[in-house]
Amino acid sequence: MDWLSTLAGFLVGAIVGLTGVGGGSLMSPVLILLFGVAPATAVGTDLWFAAITKLVGGAVHHRRDNADWTVVRRLCLGSLPAVAITLWWLWSHHERAESGGLIVRVLGATLVISALLTPFRAALARRFARREGARTEALLRYQPALTIAAGALLGTLITLTSVGAGALGATLLLLLYPFRLTAKRLVGTDILHAVPVALLGGIGHALIGNIDLHLLGALLLGSIPGVVVGAQLTDRLPERIVTPLLAVVLLIVGVRLLA
Repeated sequence: MDWLSTLAGFLVGAIVGLTGVGGGSLMSPVLILLFGVAPATAVGTDLWFAAITKLVGGAVHHRRDNADWTVVRRLCLGSLPAVAITLWWLWSHHERAESGGLIVRVLGATLVISALLTPFRAALARRFARREGARTEALLRYQPALTIAAGALLGTLITLTSVGAGALGATLLLLLYPFRLTAKRLVGTDILHAVPVALLGGIGHALIGNIDLHLLGALLLGSIPGVVVGAQLTDRLPERIVTPLLAVVLLIVGVRLLA
């Protein structure tokens, strides 16, 4: 089965390189639905998968100054405590969360929401960017508190499902910072925020016992060349084709998990 795991890592890595999202959104469902991995183990393994790959990507974005560290800090103020609380809950309710299907249901619902938001991210950003007057002032006034709340939501979802950074995180940042974040700084900020969240969540899942190191190695063996191949294809495949296709895949997988 090692070559199948490596192939899955390659395909998911290619999608990440091509679209910038899809790592956590696809890897956990693939492990659960195709490989029969226990949901908690799939999430824990995927968190380490995401942490290692995004650590490399985050270093590149940091060198290129493609991140807004003020926004990253605001997100972490909400996300890191949320990760710790969620890990404590998983540790104390591990068997109930696994046997009751909570992780699978939350994962499925998160994928469906991500799928519905993905095609409309740019349109939502343009609409929010056109806001003027009192609404704009209100948004700027409450940005720090809303960002912390968004971080808490993302931290909880990432720890429970390994999904949240990427499509969902980028969408929230687009809505909260339509004036401030360019496309490159949006991606860099999202990735650099995901690194400490995934690391902390991965460490917690490892302490609980929700990680398969052998599987993780096979996935990484495929994902690294996959990311390179996907990145090379970005100039050849137009976004108007790639984005709806990714949304359809996320929607199908999410509905399958909820069924």
